[in-house]
Amino acid sequence: MNRDEIAERLAASGYVADGELATAISLMCMLRRPLLLEGEAGVGKTEVARALASAFDTELIRLQCYEGLDQSAALYEWNYQRQLLAIQAHHGEGAEAIEDQIFSEKYLLERPLLAAIRRVDPPVLLIDEIDRADDEFEAFLFELLAESAVTIPELGTRRATVPPVVVLTSNRTRDLHDALKRRCLYHWIGYPDPGRVADIIRRRVPGASGRLAGQVADSVRRLRGLDLTKPPGIAEAVNWATALGVFGETELSAAAAERTLSTVLKYAEDEEAVRQAGLATLLVPRD
Repeated sequence: MNRDEIAERLAASGYVADGELATAISLMCMLRRPLLLEGEAGVGKTEVARALASAFDTELIRLQCYEGLDQSAALYEWNYQRQLLAIQAHHGEGAEAIEDQIFSEKYLLERPLLAAIRRVDPPVLLIDEIDRADDEFEAFLFELLAESAVTIPELGTRRATVPPVVVLTSNRTRDLHDALKRRCLYHWIGYPDPGRVADIIRRRVPGASGRLAGQVADSVRRLRGLDLTKPPGIAEAVNWATALGVFGETELSAAAAERTLSTVLKYAEDEEAVRQAGLATLLVPRD
């Protein structure tokens, strides 16, 4: 599938992708390699995986990473209650026979990684914010990323019949290991230009006028020019346009911006910085 077809499918699913991203996704599909997406928070990395699942009409399986994430939460767990009941029911039988029974597929609870490997129809597997996980968890992923396989000590290696589409995202809060990057294709997603942001707003907020979408997109770009704790991204732009629509606004005025500023800025210090810089100057494009 070439990049134009990818872009068309994503657009039909509500995601506006530029040519470089569409090319990276096309290569991911043709080479059957995981794709690592890096970029600032709010640029739409997670939405890529959601749009791919919609475009390919398949399941999205998401693993949200966090500090302390381990194998049991990501790959599988044993159903200890059922195992205990089985041990009690087979009391008196040989230990080896009981062990063979309770460590079987019947007592396995799959978690996202195992679920993605076992699906007959290959899903989109989203490993979200991998930079929040520990170094050890990165190393744990190598087998999955390189071979579309996982190993369960009691049962052996489980390999996907058809590899899932794997998308990893990172906000770059820390550097990832070269070994992980070698197993992936890579693409950096930057903040899109105001024209593309306006296009996204029009798609996600059907009631927004073209003028309002353009004003919000341009104002968000201006806000990112300040030294803010949390610069607004695409999600904030969409939320802002949605909030303005709720109040019946058809264009972005200083008064309307003041009423809805909390939808685009997430820290009191950032709101104060914007007001000190001059709300009207920053938020209202000059015609």
